[in-house]
Amino acid sequence: MLPWKRVLRPLAAVVLAAVVSVVPATAAHAASAPSTGWNDYSCKPSAAHPRPVVLVHGTFANSVDNWLGLAPYLEDRDYCVFSLDYGQLPGVPLIHGLGPVDASAAQLSTFVDKVLAATGAAKADLVGHSQGGMMPRYYLKFLGGAAKVNALVGIAPSNHGTDLDGLTNLLPYFPGAADLLSAKTPALADQIVGSPLLTKLNAGGDTVPGVHYTVIASRYDEVVTPYRSQFLSGSDVRNVLLQNLCAADFAEHVLIGLTDRIAFHEVANSLDPAHATPTTCASALS
Repeated sequence: MLPWKRVLRPLAAVVLAAVVSVVPATAAHAASAPSTGWNDYSCKPSAAHPRPVVLVHGTFANSVDNWLGLAPYLEDRDYCVFSLDYGQLPGVPLIHGLGPVDASAAQLSTFVDKVLAATGAAKADLVGHSQGGMMPRYYLKFLGGAAKVNALVGIAPSNHGTDLDGLTNLLPYFPGAADLLSAKTPALADQIVGSPLLTKLNAGGDTVPGVHYTVIASRYDEVVTPYRSQFLSGSDVRNVLLQNLCAADFAEHVLIGLTDRIAFHEVANSLDPAHATPTTCASALS
């Protein structure tokens, strides 16, 4: 029998090393976010778009690289756009979203307060990818965020966890694997179906009053599976499957947040529903 504990112990470090190796440009990007419109604390929301937009990255991401597509897209449409880094682990540079979800939600709370103070707005809109679409719900439900947020738009959010196409079902067969996962990368453990964090988050209903929720999902998502687990239930929820809008959209979990302008169009519709326009395959060119 293989010594599973010894094999699994360096698992998280290996994953982190692999991620760093495929994102060599991260350091250059993270060094200087754009100074105009995106993380520009002198930006004042317009009458047309009176709320700042806070972008919340996903697991293994950061405040810049996750938003190189969507942030300029929103900036071009006259939004004040901000993004934060959260969930940092000691000794792990550039790659974030790894710490406990509840602690990350507290970081988001502090950041939203900072943005509201700088812009003078009463409320913000949140747009998050993957964990970044789920984690803000903890802030809304338990940390007073509902009074400061108008809308939450989740792009491929891990709202009810993931089984990674069944891979996490193998954890009980490897002694110590679940404890290792929790110790090394708490955010991953928090996003497994049935985790204590998700059980607490979803108890008593998916939503809180006063916040408008949108979920944008792809049937080709290979990370948050099954993709229907991303959807929320509630009286003020709009669940969107991209392929119902454009059957030719093959974006999976990463691309839906990084480059998919069809998803971006739906984000814009959710932020300004009074001026929403139909999302079609042609939205990729808009």
